[in-house]
Amino acid sequence: MVGNRQSGPIGRPRGFDADEALERAMLVFWEHGYEGASLAILTKAMGISTTSMYAAFGNKEELFRKALERYTEGPGGYLSRALDEPTALGVATAILTGTIRTTTRPAHPPGCLGVQGALAAGDSGQAVRDLLTAWRNNGCARLRQRFQRAVDEGDLPPQTDPGLLARYVTTLAFGIAVQAASGIGRDELQTMADAALRNWPLT
Repeated sequence: MVGNRQSGPIGRPRGFDADEALERAMLVFWEHGYEGASLAILTKAMGISTTSMYAAFGNKEELFRKALERYTEGPGGYLSRALDEPTALGVATAILTGTIRTTTRPAHPPGCLGVQGALAAGDSGQAVRDLLTAWRNNGCARLRQRFQRAVDEGDLPPQTDPGLLARYVTTLAFGIAVQAASGIGRDELQTMADAALRNWPLT
């Protein structure tokens, strides 16, 4: 829709759908990682020139930040939904199920943007590595707070370490994402997740 197009510096329409372009950039970063996603690959996928990309989204690092935000709210949105589950076990189950579903979806690249994004990045990618470290740690912190609430409410045993349990679940989720990127199928990943939760601490 023309009404959704943002105006350029002299008031003319950019001539492309910025939302669609960002979606395509997200998929490129998801598939190739930050360093592997060259400007040529990005602009070709986005259907715009390098000049238009800089004008609309800033430099490559800023584009990646916007793509990560889009991923967090879209494909990665299962974390926020999982935190609303009524029990801690339900939270963990929803996170692992959501991870499996997102990292093995045929229409998307395998794996997780938040894990794959800055693998093997050089010095130029340090800011992105730091961004993704903070992104992963934030998810773990939110989960720790949820598990602390479960302890306080008696849903988890009083001796439970919420931080350790949160790290356990997030490590499982990231491991699943790496396995998915390696081509492991959804059924096998689900079997592994089910096995990992069999010893869940119960009151």
